[in-house]
Amino acid sequence: MKKIPAEIFSSSDDIRELYSGTSLELLKELHILTRDGRLNADSRRKLKQVYHLTRFIEPIIASLAQTLPTHRPLTVVDMGAGKSYLGFILSDLLLRDLESSEVISIESREALVEKSKALATASGFERMTFLASEIDRAQVDRPVDLVCALHACDTATDDAILFGLRHQARAFALVPCCQAEVARLLKGSRPNLKALYQHAIHRREFGSHLTNVIRTLFLSAKGYRVTVSELVGWEHSMKNEIILAEKVSDESHPESRKAQAALDDLLREFFSEGLTRPKLLNEIKTSI
Repeated sequence: MKKIPAEIFSSSDDIRELYSGTSLELLKELHILTRDGRLNADSRRKLKQVYHLTRFIEPIIASLAQTLPTHRPLTVVDMGAGKSYLGFILSDLLLRDLESSEVISIESREALVEKSKALATASGFERMTFLASEIDRAQVDRPVDLVCALHACDTATDDAILFGLRHQARAFALVPCCQAEVARLLKGSRPNLKALYQHAIHRREFGSHLTNVIRTLFLSAKGYRVTVSELVGWEHSMKNEIILAEKVSDESHPESRKAQAALDDLLREFFSEGLTRPKLLNEIKTSI
């Protein structure tokens, strides 16, 4: 594969390291490079996000590979894949030397799925599969190891979590986006808490924060070890929170029960007395 010439990059060595194994033509097709093989401002921001996400995912994949059952490949599912650039780059950078591995990209838009299939065939990515489906309706016929969702809007991130639970996912890498659901629900929440989100901008930001707190507690209660971090600098993206989760126990573990108790307390505070609860919790039984 033709390597990208180093001179097209900025002076950042880490970016050169990220793309040391990726073909020039592939990056053009993914619109990470312009047609003349250079980076514009938008593609540079995209590159930064993918680079940092890859660095977060790399140790997870290494850990999963060490404990992989011998009878099946390591399966990564990219939910709401769009043009599948995340799946292509994970395949090329992190999975190319792991022969027993595969990436399944799930995207609702048929045209993008067909374009990704053609690109995978042309570029020799034989261990990638592309499915046309909404996230909440997606099904695969085997357990999965890692579920990724990069900028899956609003409750699509919750759909990715539910998909992972249905398919016994051993890990998640989630970058939520546009979390409007809880912000809408807050309008009918406790009057004594209204000052926290009286103004639209506060309601949007507080709702986004509350949404991700619910997600992290939910995953912790299911036996996942959860970490939350900043994906990239705010100058590159406002959708900047990454949630990483690895399965380490089950719901009976003391830490899982502690997380469930904290989640129950939070729900009583904001969504009790017959108020509509977030979709993630409506579809899974909780102790409330």
